[in-house]
Amino acid sequence: RAMVKPGAVVIDVGNSRVEGKTVGDVDFDRVREVAGAITPVPGGVGPMTIAMVLENTLAAARLQLESGR
Repeated sequence: RAMVKPGAVVIDVGNSRVEGKTVGDVDFDRVREVAGAITPVPGGVGPMTIAMVLENTLAAARLQLESGR
């Protein structure tokens, strides 16, 4: 919390298992009092990461098809 400027956007990309639950690196409950916006874990950047991996996989496949490989 002390490291977060009031109104800052905090993007938590941490992904750990603690006592059987998925958690991030940010203390969500404490930081949300200071931050202007904060991504939750789970459900924050994970879906976007999956979408971008799929998009990049399709782009790579198209490039290979176009090059005749």
